Amino acid sequence: MELRSVFHTFFDHCVGSWSTERTYHYLTHNEVERSHTDFQVSPLTPDLKAKVLTDNGYDAVSDLASLPGFHLAFNTVSEKGEKVSQSLNLLFVVNSETGYTLEGDYLRDRAYEEARPIISHFRFDGHTKELLMTTNYTRVVSVDSITLINPETRIRRILNYLRPPAGQPLEKLGLVGFGVEQKVAG
Repeated sequence: MELRSVFHTFFDHCVGSWSTERTYHYLTHNEVERSHTDFQVSPLTPDLKAKVLTDNGYDAVSDLASLPGFHLAFNTVSEKGEKVSQSLNLLFVVNSETGYTLEGDYLRDRAYEEARPIISHFRFDGHTKELLMTTNYTRVVSVDSITLINPETRIRRILNYLRPPAGQPLEKLGLVGFGVEQKVAG
């Protein structure tokens, strides 16, 4: 199967209602926390795709239909009873294809860590069906992985590194998260 077709199929399988159990390891203060998240993923309309591009100061794209994009809404409840709800729009723009790997920009109208539009980097491996997203926030660099096991199961891994000085490697972890995501409705 052609790589871009595999990429679009990955995103087609992401649409729907999902439920996830996650464990977060906070290495900065030696704490482990569990949480439950329910989220809805729906395709992004062409108007919202154009808005995400504009919000990020990104050049217009003539073929918006070729860009995978979603509206994501989620509700999380931690084991302590803390609740977080958020919704955002996101879009993926492929910039390069090497072998069975796609890379490009991952744009959001609202970032998870900081309430602002943000452009991140993504890499998609067509063999393993892993989407790896790297976001440089003000204080951390988040490396978020989604691996599609099958159309109903995804594995999620989140590594938040304390942001190093410019030009230095990522070395000091502040948070590690793991989750199993199950589709509950298409």
